[in-house]
Amino acid sequence: MTLMKILWKSLFPGCYKGEYPSPKPKKVVATKPNSSHRISVTDLSYPSTTLSEDLSISLAGTNLHVFSIAELKIITQQFSSSNFLGEGGFGPVHKGFIDDKLRHGLKAQPVAVKLLNLDGSQGHKEWLTEVVFLGQLRHPHLVKLIGYCCEEEHRVLVYEYLPRGSLENQLFRRFSASLPWSTRMKIAVGAAKGLAFLHEAEKPVIYRDFKASNILLDSDYNAKLSDFGLAKDGPEGDDTHVSTRVMGTHGYAAPEYVMTGHLTAMSDVYSFGVVLLELLTGRRSVDKNRPPREQNLVEWARPMLNDSRKLSRIMDPRLEGQYSEMGTKKAAALAYQCLSHRPRSRPSMSTVVKTLEPLQDFDDIPIGTFVYTAPPDNNNEVQHKDQCETPKRRENNNNGHNIHRNGHRHHPLKSPKAPRSQSQSQSQSHLRPNDHKHRNGRGSGPNSPPSHVKIIRPGVIAC
Repeated sequence: MTLMKILWKSLFPGCYKGEYPSPKPKKVVATKPNSSHRISVTDLSYPSTTLSEDLSISLAGTNLHVFSIAELKIITQQFSSSNFLGEGGFGPVHKGFIDDKLRHGLKAQPVAVKLLNLDGSQGHKEWLTEVVFLGQLRHPHLVKLIGYCCEEEHRVLVYEYLPRGSLENQLFRRFSASLPWSTRMKIAVGAAKGLAFLHEAEKPVIYRDFKASNILLDSDYNAKLSDFGLAKDGPEGDDTHVSTRVMGTHGYAAPEYVMTGHLTAMSDVYSFGVVLLELLTGRRSVDKNRPPREQNLVEWARPMLNDSRKLSRIMDPRLEGQYSEMGTKKAAALAYQCLSHRPRSRPSMSTVVKTLEPLQDFDDIPIGTFVYTAPPDNNNEVQHKDQCETPKRRENNNNGHNIHRNGHRHHPLKSPKAPRSQSQSQSQSHLRPNDHKHRNGRGSGPNSPPSHVKIIRPGVIAC
């Protein structure tokens, strides 16, 4: 650790007070967030005085708090293992709680504290990029950065705590209820609004690492983009793209960006298409456990997105058919456009938002099977059939019988990782059932049950 600390001091002297002063300090003018004069990482590339002081000056007016390590230990109970949430390329993440007595003007609230792992795949530049972008950008669908710590070798970020964790955990975890159709569309709309805000800012931002694990969810499944370590300022003036080293996650990166290093807002649109496809299919962008032809989700599924006869084959089986057919067709057509190999053929994120918003409220979603338990009787099964009522009749004639319903980084390209923390999954396991409307079946005769009724055993009829 001593050797690593010495190395960091030589690479980033601006974080160590009183060391390596710059002979020509660079003056940094504080700006208002979201203005066209938003500070960039390059504005902080010179070690004038200290980086911590530079950040304080540059991000004045952003309400970011500068925490000390001593304060963070109090917040996280000494980074207790009981508060551990998970770990990614950046480093470990702990849950904490800010007491209203900790600092004046800082309200009591739960937080997520992310520490930079000095031996990890990400580094100081990514940490600084996240501070600079999230310190100045504010939007309901971007995770809120509360503050940071730049003390000695420590690099820490403090965010609002989002109890449902990442979309990756919610969508792909095993042994739990599946996300309902309307919830999936709500998440897609929220994430799309976050990207649209970045692309349409006065000084556009390209997110560059849009994927399921970087979409966090609050208690109401509102999506918020996190992890801005790879974000880049978009092209300005007559420039059509930003040339940069290829970085991101395999399976989400746009093909033209992988081949040329040319980064545009359309690169984010392609990545959004991949996530939308994950929401439709319930499959990961890359899954080596599947047959060879199905391992790459886009290659396998995209040819079927525009074929209504084949669309049902790729839909997530965990939805059990409880999704809007019309909404599915529209979402699939949108995903097909976003995943076009021609960037100019992809829609803008504002168009994506307009297309997706109506898909949350479709009412052609069938309800799942429910079981009607008939009262004990010595009569035969046919008599029990006559007692089974459709849901519509049940509403008008509640005779007291019980009905049970089934509810239901940056780093050169890397493969997406599965959730690492069991405690994280357990803390995010409370899902709300979705309300659906029901299509009533039609009986074959005056004394016949509806067409969706099946006898599963004497005395019990599945409707």
